[in-house]
Amino acid sequence: MTKDRRTQEAQPRALVIGGSMAGLFAALLLRRQGWKVDIYERIGAELAGRGAGIVTHRELFEVLARAGIDTEAAAVGVAVPGRRVLDRTGRIEGERELRQVLTSWGHLYGLLRAALPGENYHHGKNLVDVAETGDRVLARFSDGSEASGDLLIGADGIFSCVRARLAPDVRPRYAGYVAWRGLVDERDLSPRTRAELCDWFAFSLPPGEQMLGYPVAGANEEMDVGERRFNFVWYRPADSEHGLADLLTDIDGVRHELSIPPPRIRPDVIASMRREAERLLAPQFAEVVRLTRQPFIQAILDLETPRMALGSRTVILGDAAFVARPHVGMGVTKAAEDAAALVDALRAHPQEFSAALAKFESTRLSFGAAVVRRARDLGAYMQAQIATPEERAMAERHRSAEAVMAETAVSVGIAA
Repeated sequence: MTKDRRTQEAQPRALVIGGSMAGLFAALLLRRQGWKVDIYERIGAELAGRGAGIVTHRELFEVLARAGIDTEAAAVGVAVPGRRVLDRTGRIEGERELRQVLTSWGHLYGLLRAALPGENYHHGKNLVDVAETGDRVLARFSDGSEASGDLLIGADGIFSCVRARLAPDVRPRYAGYVAWRGLVDERDLSPRTRAELCDWFAFSLPPGEQMLGYPVAGANEEMDVGERRFNFVWYRPADSEHGLADLLTDIDGVRHELSIPPPRIRPDVIASMRREAERLLAPQFAEVVRLTRQPFIQAILDLETPRMALGSRTVILGDAAFVARPHVGMGVTKAAEDAAALVDALRAHPQEFSAALAKFESTRLSFGAAVVRRARDLGAYMQAQIATPEERAMAERHRSAEAVMAETAVSVGIAA
């Protein structure tokens, strides 16, 4: 047997289910540790262009560097000097210095995807079963194909097929409010709005609601002023029995459970949302909403799992394990750190996968739970089901302009 053949046979193999951020981070980090890694993605086409804005943190840049992404050579996003809150009239109510880099989902995904060889990324692979057999783990897909490896990583998001197979009782829960989201070209906005919004992480705070926005790269990843886009997120209460049901009933009268394809949102729902923007928001934000061509809606969900190791060779991470409300702005950073912690645990226990997964789980379970708790605190005042004055008073602690600027999408203050 040749040396190359012996090396190939000794090389451990990971099957990564899910080809978004968490899956790409896991794959790239494991490859740099000498693993053979294949990603199996359910969607049959590239994912670039999905999603909207992403807040970055120092921890994210650290994992990007570990994954081999040259963040100096490839601009990750748009830097802003700080935050500001606009009152109902459009006056600047408060400002806070806080430098951050804001990016778009598509841009960051593109950087990660380009770093993984095409032959290791498989589209159109819908997982239907996972089975551990001795020293191997087997994945079966709906097209009849199978793959086996030493480790299976479920990185397939909030509606994870891996979790559904192995921990079916763990399901996401609706938080009581929704987020309207959208992107508008900076050049389409008025000079006033560009000057007062487009270089800032900005907020507008109607009663019981929250609007925020920040600049991200343009449609073709342009970073220059005037070529960027402005990303907004508008959180609004919607009770699960009536408000949410109406929002998620599409143009053909079909009721969707928790999300709806943007082109199928009813025109009357979008028109009503735009009218409410004019009535409730600072004029600069109302203009952003008015000029956004295709806003989309997202039901805000919580997900918390009691286990991340679902077998001796099967593990879940990223949004497959914990989904925090977006107020902490840490979804991608958390996924990146999950992947890094898994690789560190495997390096510490190279021949003992059960021990490695137990170590990984012990470090990341508490962190994921803490992030979910923190996000619940920050978003509580928008919950449609808040009923008592005591509950409202507790939720209002995080509602002032100063609190919103200091607490939203920052990585400090998360402690297990």
